[in-house]
Amino acid sequence: MRIDVLTLFPQLFEAPFSFGIFKRAIDRGLVSIKIHNIRDYAHDKHKTVDDYPYGGGPGMVLKPEPIFEAVEAIKADILAKDKVSEPPVILLTPQGRLFSQQMAQELAKQSHLILLCGHYEGVDERVREYLVTDEISIGDYVLTGGELPALVVIDAVVRLLPGVLGSEESPRDDSHVSGLLEYPQYTRPAEYRGWAVPEVLLSGNHAQIAKWRREQVIRRTLERRPDLLKKTNLCLEERQLVERLKREPNLDKESGE
Repeated sequence: MRIDVLTLFPQLFEAPFSFGIFKRAIDRGLVSIKIHNIRDYAHDKHKTVDDYPYGGGPGMVLKPEPIFEAVEAIKADILAKDKVSEPPVILLTPQGRLFSQQMAQELAKQSHLILLCGHYEGVDERVREYLVTDEISIGDYVLTGGELPALVVIDAVVRLLPGVLGSEESPRDDSHVSGLLEYPQYTRPAEYRGWAVPEVLLSGNHAQIAKWRREQVIRRTLERRPDLLKKTNLCLEERQLVERLKREPNLDKESGE
């Protein structure tokens, strides 16, 4: 996969891609991440990329010219090398679709992504109308720019690429992959300060372990995100488990049921 990021602050991306999973994926050629400074596509001597909004109002708006030219240059480079269809151009903005694990899985199927980091009061509306193909928000709050959301999207997508994680099974049981939250995890020592690991996990009985984990997935989701259960297709046995759990006084209080 190739990911191109357009930003006013390329320095923000230097450290995250210099270590850990990102660096290993880049070094192994599993992903290519290119950071572009939008100011490089401004033609005046001051490298102006923003201006006052027409009609008045606070703040500054990112101008269309450098953004269009930057995206067009990236597309020309991509198409010249790979002869593929045009990549999606994604604007990181509070007005976009709420980012989810399902969206990350969809984006991970793409061979190229172009991420545009909004800033100030946003971008000229013509960028939205005639250049951007999708808009993504990472939550119902406002940040100073699209750089942190871009990093969130890149992290969620890159870890799903084949070969990036140590085990191909690693992402399968993550929270939200199945629509529910992940089960509790334990490691050595088997007992710490009097707190013991559940015996079933030490039993070696894989069927019982799988059953316990599924029950914990449902319990934890009911406790912390009961709204997710309403969106998930549960079998009869699992629905019966939900009803039993709801009758537990301590869980009723936590789940808001």
